[in-house]
Amino acid sequence: MTKENFTFPPIVFVLIAVLLWSTGGLFIKYTTLDAFSVNLGRSLLAALTVAVFTSRKGLKLDLFTLWTAILYAGTLSCFVYANKTTTAANAIFLQYTAPIYILILSPFILKEKFRYSDLITVLICLAGMSLFFLEPQNDANKLASNIFLGNIAALASGVFFGLYFVFLRHPRNLENRNPALSVFYGNLLIVLFMLPLVFNKPPEPRINDILAILYLGIFQIGIAYVFFTTGIARGVRSLDASIIGFVEPLLNPIWVFLFLGERPSIWAILGGVIIIGGVVFHTVKQSFDKPPLTPID
Repeated sequence: MTKENFTFPPIVFVLIAVLLWSTGGLFIKYTTLDAFSVNLGRSLLAALTVAVFTSRKGLKLDLFTLWTAILYAGTLSCFVYANKTTTAANAIFLQYTAPIYILILSPFILKEKFRYSDLITVLICLAGMSLFFLEPQNDANKLASNIFLGNIAALASGVFFGLYFVFLRHPRNLENRNPALSVFYGNLLIVLFMLPLVFNKPPEPRINDILAILYLGIFQIGIAYVFFTTGIARGVRSLDASIIGFVEPLLNPIWVFLFLGERPSIWAILGGVIIIGGVVFHTVKQSFDKPPLTPID
């Protein structure tokens, strides 16, 4: 094969995107800036990056796109706050309870049938979720005073993410020529909401903070989304993309442990294994169901 006709397999684009996503917890925690400043800077750069790569497909805003953009903004904002107030493992694992809300809401919004395997998955995820709130909160833990609020924010991020995913599969959204519309406007909404909070107490970023924000906005969100949609557009199945997506919650706390030394509790590890195991079970089980559900490719 010559250099001229060599192309990466589509699945490689999805894998790169997931690897970039998995570094979010590390760089959010690495900055000395507060959650509001991180959220503002990251989303401003992400919106610009997404616009550069997708504006040719149109950026027309309607009420449905605005609604999905709000859900997207809620997902990112709660996740950033959770990473600043609880452990990275708690933040990402609790966000991955999103399938609970997807399974519960899909029958009402998308008119999909709720199956026995869906119920099993919901119960498994709820069991895993409960373990995060068994963590001892004592003075020796530097996150003790805020860890409960951080866990709640992570759960809220999962709720927003679940709703966002459900509405992405709605027929109204499938009519959009630009699949990045909600990502673009969601990031703009974050910027608008964060501006007064940040200006109330202006940050004093160091060079390391600026570099971290640049990476988070341009690469961890913007470029990652471009890679992911490119892989899907070139033929990667939703099932394969979902399975590769499980790399994110597994690697996220590992990066933080390796570079920042943050250790998740045994309860968080056990709860995360249960949640991810339940989601993997449902994803694989769903692949054997016929006919397939509403496609999201």
